[in-house]
Amino acid sequence: MKVVLADYGAGNTRSVCAALARAGAEPVVSTEPAEVREAPLVVIAGVGHVASAARGLAPVAEALRERASRERPILGICVGLQLLFEESEEGGRGLGLLAGPVRRLRANRVPHMGWNKLATARDSRLLDGLEDADVYFAHSFAVDPVDDVAIAHVEHEGAVVAAVQSDALAGVQFHPERSGAAGARLLENALAWSRSA
Repeated sequence: MKVVLADYGAGNTRSVCAALARAGAEPVVSTEPAEVREAPLVVIAGVGHVASAARGLAPVAEALRERASRERPILGICVGLQLLFEESEEGGRGLGLLAGPVRRLRANRVPHMGWNKLATARDSRLLDGLEDADVYFAHSFAVDPVDDVAIAHVEHEGAVVAAVQSDALAGVQFHPERSGAAGARLLENALAWSRSA
């Protein structure tokens, strides 16, 4: 199955592509709006700063919004999740596909680096088999959804949203490409989810 990674000129696309290929996908990195509109699944993989990532996504931002309006699957990873939301305290605006800000972690230890155990908030095909799974985080900011879209949290001096889903929009704050067997399961689940969407 073809999976398009929306290219914003930075990030961890090579390692995400390799992880997707291991999960059975045919990943393609693209800045072409037509590819972004029509692929079975689009992934916004991310590391870096929200403002620069948003600028890099500008050529395909309208195609991503069109996908969302047509309920075509989009998966955001780390900064890619944050880009699905609105204003960020890091500076810059996301795509505004989901309501709520992105806030700096309210913790003594920032960034949040390393392994943490998922606590799922409700059933989700995306997180099937991942209750209590250990996954890898590397972030200083986290989403604060207005609506009831959080499907998992982790504990980092308080609850931090680890995954969201709203119809065909989904995202994870952790890095599946760095999360071993649990990350592989997440990507396999994402492929199955997008096939049925």
